[in-house]
Amino acid sequence: MAAKGDKKRRDGLGVALMWGLLGLVSRFPLRFHLRVFRLVSWFLEKILHYRRDELMINLSRSFPDKKYKQLKQIRHQAYTHMGDLMAGAVRFSRYRGKNGPERFRRRPQAEVLNPELLGELFESSPSVMVLTGHAGNWELIPAIPEMIAMHGGWQLAPEELIIVYKQLSSHLWDRVIGRNRSCILGKDYKGLTETNHILRYALEHRGDKKLYVFPTDQFPYRGATRHDVGTFMHQPTQAMVGGAAIATKFKMSVVYLRWSETSRGHYTIEFVPITRDASAMTPVDIMKEFYRNLQEDLERQPENYLWTHKRWK
Repeated sequence: MAAKGDKKRRDGLGVALMWGLLGLVSRFPLRFHLRVFRLVSWFLEKILHYRRDELMINLSRSFPDKKYKQLKQIRHQAYTHMGDLMAGAVRFSRYRGKNGPERFRRRPQAEVLNPELLGELFESSPSVMVLTGHAGNWELIPAIPEMIAMHGGWQLAPEELIIVYKQLSSHLWDRVIGRNRSCILGKDYKGLTETNHILRYALEHRGDKKLYVFPTDQFPYRGATRHDVGTFMHQPTQAMVGGAAIATKFKMSVVYLRWSETSRGHYTIEFVPITRDASAMTPVDIMKEFYRNLQEDLERQPENYLWTHKRWK
């Protein structure tokens, strides 16, 4: 028991130290972070060769018509994009505290193109399921209420936003990153929900209108049920259908979250409707639509994706 107590205290101290350091570093301008992490991405690509083989295998199979020189260029851009994600995550810590939302609105890193569509679906549906992948900058998802508010239309309360995530193996980093992701939503925000608990959460809150944001393009976790969703990026693809299955069970509207990079560290997001009543489709059919939209985006901006992970096995 004493050992557990000591570890808990050490983890608490580590979280406090990392959280304080993030707060200090985040005060620098975004361009400073982008320059620093451009060096980091160069080091990962040129020196460490971080997952370079996996990245090239993914690219060559996903873009069979592209020549090797083109694939190398996309690879370089993909490493730069990964560095920009790190820069954006550090910068996001700037939005903590009661003035955090105001700081984001002054210099937003992302803009919603069609908030009125999401508002209409949110009003007319029991809840809305937003399916997203590792395209764009998912670290900015907690700022969706602020992006919507910037248009002066409808309001999404922080407690109505439920962000689904996969718990990290490191308890310390899981707490640090979780706190960073939710900092703009206030210190009392309770909507970060781990994948293993999301079905229970949805059951317990089935009478409450929520906006669920569900990351869904990872290869099925060990022990998870695999579903064939057809061909994605010219490859037979298996996927999990957790978010789609929950949406089907509770008759939610489902939208795809489209990311477009407009300049380094800045994005637009668009909500693309898949169905207004998920119970009218099967979870697999919903996921096929998700992957069709994602492929369209990757063909348009191939570098705007985390290619270093194993998407197909």
